[in-house]
Amino acid sequence: MQRVINIVIAFFLTLSFILPGIVKAQDITESKFGSGISVFARDSSFSMKFSTRFQTLYEGVYDMGLDKYKDNLLIRRARLKFDGFVHNPKIQYKIELGLSGSDIGNQDIVSESNYAPLQILDAVIKYNFHGNWSLWVGQTKLPGNVERVISSQSLQFVDRSFLNSRYNLDRDRGVQVRYDGETFGLITAVSIGEGRNISEENQGGYDYTARFEWLPLGRFRSNGDYVGADLKRESTPKLMVGIVYDYNDNTNRERGQLGRVLSENRILQAVFVDMHFKYRGWSVMSEYVNKQAPNGPVVSDGTYYTGTGLNIQAGYLLKNNFELALRFTEVLPAVETLRAGIHQYTFGVSKYIVGHSLKIQSDLTRIEIEGGDGSMMYRAQVEVSF
Repeated sequence: MQRVINIVIAFFLTLSFILPGIVKAQDITESKFGSGISVFARDSSFSMKFSTRFQTLYEGVYDMGLDKYKDNLLIRRARLKFDGFVHNPKIQYKIELGLSGSDIGNQDIVSESNYAPLQILDAVIKYNFHGNWSLWVGQTKLPGNVERVISSQSLQFVDRSFLNSRYNLDRDRGVQVRYDGETFGLITAVSIGEGRNISEENQGGYDYTARFEWLPLGRFRSNGDYVGADLKRESTPKLMVGIVYDYNDNTNRERGQLGRVLSENRILQAVFVDMHFKYRGWSVMSEYVNKQAPNGPVVSDGTYYTGTGLNIQAGYLLKNNFELALRFTEVLPAVETLRAGIHQYTFGVSKYIVGHSLKIQSDLTRIEIEGGDGSMMYRAQVEVSF
């Protein structure tokens, strides 16, 4: 008994020495919520900003044909981000890691990714070599449709539209040259064409992408053309119009950078036209896509996903930072694919507590499938980013 008492006394005596040191060692940062934690080298040789975020999502779907309701609660996204400069402020970098199941799942490309999960989302060097011109090298998003390039943290609805999930260009490994002017921008890219984190050698040709942007009314505040909702309440009208052409030479994945690996390679060509408008709390975004396989999308073990799509969404931000938004999405796959067309009608409500860094979003979607019974989908999500 005495031995136990001695151990307890020794334990609390140890704590009495350790705890004051721990309290004194606490670091009080001047960073604000939503801005990450920044570190700068004393000799200005590098900087690093660290931030993290996650989304907790509830999703329920009622199948009208089966009269059945299914739901789920999941961590939709969980990310770690690092960015800053090295050696010179003109040489910047970004690293983004995904931790959730939907971030790192690789069931479609098991062998091509060396049977490894896909944690690396972005790993890219950005060199501002002259004026508004910069060179990007590494793995990051291709310059595709505006909805895809908008961060999943900054969306107007719980998630991107069905048009994006079927036709987007997604992330890839390669080189990009960018020009960011006051009234227009240009982004060109040459990439591998099969998506992120593939460890096998290139299975076909390369993917060539070009995006041209026109901003006739000048730049949005705080890059608001790539942020959902008019949180800055633009005092004058702002408009961005974009057009994208993508030529993926002999890819082996059904959607280019995404989807199953198929037995035969195909050329995929895509044209996107999009726009984003904001003024005094109002925002409107629309996108159209036409994606084709010149040699036909059908192969022996499946089909490439080709066809057309349309997405239109609009919202109004109230003075209390509640936003009401509507979205219409139409996806019409090519006839040869034997896939059904889909129409979706979505109503969303968002509460921005600290902008897109702390928000609650929900939406209700009516889903209509050509030749089949429809369904209703309800989603609610909390975003935390700091």
